Amino acid sequence: MFELGGLTALMLVFALIASSVRILREYERGVVFQLGRFWKVKGPGLIILIPGIQQMVRVDLRTVVFDVPSQDVISRDNVSVQVNAVVYFRVVDPAKAIMQVEDYMNATSQLSQTTLRSVLGKHELDQMLAERETLNLDIQQALDTQTDAWGIKVSNVEIKHVDINETMVRAIAKQAEAERERRAKVIHAEGEFQASEKLLAAAEILARKPQAMQLRYLQTLSGIAGDRTNTIVFPVPGDFLELLMRSKIPREEV
Repeated sequence: MFELGGLTALMLVFALIASSVRILREYERGVVFQLGRFWKVKGPGLIILIPGIQQMVRVDLRTVVFDVPSQDVISRDNVSVQVNAVVYFRVVDPAKAIMQVEDYMNATSQLSQTTLRSVLGKHELDQMLAERETLNLDIQQALDTQTDAWGIKVSNVEIKHVDINETMVRAIAKQAEAERERRAKVIHAEGEFQASEKLLAAAEILARKPQAMQLRYLQTLSGIAGDRTNTIVFPVPGDFLELLMRSKIPREEV
């Protein structure tokens, strides 16, 4: 009978020791409560608790990645789109993560959904499609500010998809085509303007030098003469004939 009682006592001691020992990995911390009050954050390594007096809650410090479900967002220009994203966060203060919020994982997920809708709703559709890096940073900063009280650091937010209905896709395609046509017309007009400026400058130079005008006239005739398939009739300027007559007079006198 004594041996049975001793064995029972020994098993009870081993059970108490086993219940009081915890081993925390390098990326884990233990938030220890003593008689219901917060005591300290312990770990990693071997942790010994007083059975019945102290309790411990494990907290993982690794970066958590979760998908934000697709959200219906109405942009500032009244376009309805569906947007989903990925959020990266980690616990930096285990005590706050346990005591300030009931379930920090669920709380961060819900906050991410509402923040995604509120931030994107302040921007137009074109900005959602073309300025994702800026929007990612805006969402990340908004989330990080609100989760700081929970001991959570939101390190990054990435918008994955911005889905638009087919009607809007066709409208955007028409808008892009119109924009390309507008740019083409502007470039053509700028080219015409620059060409007219060059022609005006050339005309002013030729007007100051009649000999240059005559040389240009001869160059044009030389270029036309190479094409023998057509009959070309061209006027001869009076000053050009006068110049030729003057050039012959000295030869006759000689």
